[in-house]
Amino acid sequence: MSGIRPTGFLHLGNYFGAVRNYVRMQEEFECYFMVADLHSLTTHPDTKELKTNVHRVLSENIACGLDPDRVALFCQSHVYETAELYLYLNMLAYKGELEKTVTFKDKVRQHPENVNAGLLTYPVLQTADIILHRASYVPVGKDQEQHLEMARTFANRFNHRYGDVFPEPQAFNYGDELVKVPSLDGAGKMSKSENQYATLYLSDNDKLIMDKVKKAKTDSGPTEPNSPKPEIIQNVFSLMKLVSGQDVIDKFETDYNNCTIRYGDMKKQLGEDMVKFIGPIREKAESIRNNPAYLKEVMEKGAEKARKSAAATMELVREAIGLNYF
Repeated sequence: MSGIRPTGFLHLGNYFGAVRNYVRMQEEFECYFMVADLHSLTTHPDTKELKTNVHRVLSENIACGLDPDRVALFCQSHVYETAELYLYLNMLAYKGELEKTVTFKDKVRQHPENVNAGLLTYPVLQTADIILHRASYVPVGKDQEQHLEMARTFANRFNHRYGDVFPEPQAFNYGDELVKVPSLDGAGKMSKSENQYATLYLSDNDKLIMDKVKKAKTDSGPTEPNSPKPEIIQNVFSLMKLVSGQDVIDKFETDYNNCTIRYGDMKKQLGEDMVKFIGPIREKAESIRNNPAYLKEVMEKGAEKARKSAAATMELVREAIGLNYF
């Protein structure tokens, strides 16, 4: 089980941090993948663009390879049991531990005028999303590891207090390290909400992709053979490893080690490879987004699957708590 907030365009970090694993997992597991529209309300109370954003995220997930016939692809708000479990879990979450979460601190910094209770209890709602389907595996990016640890904490607290209902959710990534896709400006990871010109979105047109990559931060180049790469240069190589062929990577590695690297050539090649990777996803997503009847069918089908799973879990939860008065 996993989900993505509809608060902006999906980007390369979303794809390599999570969606790529979604597509692989649908071949092997019973999967629940969610558009986290309730989560978006914590930082985006204006909902004028919400429907458009939800449709965009759904279409981009499908364009990346998710099959709505194989998985439950649904909107968080369509599964009403989520709110009930969220309420029960809030009784097991403590203010001090919630205030320490990295994402809470980040959101407070970004939105100091909107520090609401939903923002504070974001990890509790995220836990409810996951354990509502008694999920064992969660394909998440590196930035979500702390939230997943909190999900295990809340699930274990419930089990300890009321009896074993929930498995411990684990990060799942097919044995690879969790991917953190660096931003083009060398400042952290790609983000939907930070420096948008340093992030490659799955909806970017070819020219915009080339322009963004061209402006990727580099230095004046190595002065001694086989020098260690500074972080900003390692970032460019890391991005190239995501989309370029091994022969291309080897060429620029050799050029770097020989002190003959031309960053302009490297960024031109990286831009072209990014265009080849992102272009087909963008075009397929646009086609899906222009078919609202199909998107409605996808959401209805996904909600039906998710609510069936959620209803079964909530029967166990109410029984465990003792809310069975009949």
